Amino acid sequence: MSRGHHHIVGWPRSLRSRLFLILFAGLAIAYGLSFSILFAERYMSAKAVMLGTLESDLATSIAVIDRLPAEERSNWVDRLSRGNYRLVLGPGLPGVSDMSGRGAEIAERIEEAAGHKFPLKVQSIPGDGKRLQAHLTLSDGAPLTIDVTPRGVMPLAEWLPYVFAAQMALLLLCTWFAVRQAIRPLSVLSAAAEALDPSKQGAPMSEGGPTEVAHATRAFNAMRNRIAHYLEERIQILAAISHDLQTPITRMRLRADMADDTPEKEKLVSDLREIERLVQDGVAYARSSHGSGEKTSRIDLASFIDSIAYDYQDTGKAVSVLGVVQGIAITKPHALRRILTNFIDNAIKFAGSAEISVGRSDGGNVIVTVLDRGPGIPPDMLDSAMQPFFRIETSRNRDTGGTGLGLAIAQQLAATIGGSVRLYNRLGGGLAAEVSFR
Repeated sequence: MSRGHHHIVGWPRSLRSRLFLILFAGLAIAYGLSFSILFAERYMSAKAVMLGTLESDLATSIAVIDRLPAEERSNWVDRLSRGNYRLVLGPGLPGVSDMSGRGAEIAERIEEAAGHKFPLKVQSIPGDGKRLQAHLTLSDGAPLTIDVTPRGVMPLAEWLPYVFAAQMALLLLCTWFAVRQAIRPLSVLSAAAEALDPSKQGAPMSEGGPTEVAHATRAFNAMRNRIAHYLEERIQILAAISHDLQTPITRMRLRADMADDTPEKEKLVSDLREIERLVQDGVAYARSSHGSGEKTSRIDLASFIDSIAYDYQDTGKAVSVLGVVQGIAITKPHALRRILTNFIDNAIKFAGSAEISVGRSDGGNVIVTVLDRGPGIPPDMLDSAMQPFFRIETSRNRDTGGTGLGLAIAQQLAATIGGSVRLYNRLGGGLAAEVSFR
């Protein structure tokens, strides 16, 4: 596997999840550790207190029983018993002598309590949990059994698990909030980068928030302005060149017209016509990118589309309208006419005929589509076809060659009327070019 592509199994892909995991795991472990230390410390001190009180209480009880006359002992046995041990007169139950852990600690304390004065044997009672019995013989030879049932050192408070759960929930919430604060500017920035279209004048991103975020946003806004400026500059250069070429071309055409009629003159005049068309398209492209200063107005779609079709039919071109067109639209009519004529010119150039259809989208947008049965465009080139000066075939011949600006102009104009342009191949061959606007 190549370096830089290692991916830990189960490790989440999103930065949000990773940060959340690291932060939460770190906090939870740290919190768990401090909780455990506190618990262990409390346990140890409670155990020490318990063993200490057991020893001193037992020492007192044994001393008192030993001093009492034998006949009074039975009355005092219960009074001298405590919560964790009982005194029983007699030999008690048989047990086993091997003890471990807490049993051994308690046995040691009983021995300390008996003060080494009395013979003593401590045994654990099998089958009865942690129960121990100490068998000792008092001064007058009477047997005494101490029955010890060690209680839990530290009963847990019932509310403690709830507090623990509440603290964990608080940790979760704080971690989530911190991660959200850290990641949100990134999401906003990536959304702005995806939506970036320097040719449209959108509002810049707000430069508020923490200093690092504000810095990144300022850099992004500056980059956007620079790109817009470069685009503007490029278009101005194109406009200037196209404009400056018009005068010498006109002079050349005048000279060519004055020359004698020869086949060469014909070729020269048609070449000049081609150059003139290129220059005009260049100027039109530059103008369209600045948005035509045209006002919006209401148009009747039926008469608008029919008039475009009739103009073509008058010059003998096969352009027809499909179905019944109805409704009105509020748009810039000259810009829309230019978009549609560019589509139709393309269709006629490559297919010899064009059909226009008008419909509405689910969102209420007007969709005007120009359809042809020409060769279409390879699917991987559909996006490139919208780029200025793009041509699928490289020929410069007069029949199919062109400036490669028609669709780019259509796209620029569509932006000025608040619409969009889309190309797609038709089922059964041919191309459909549609413009959609509100």
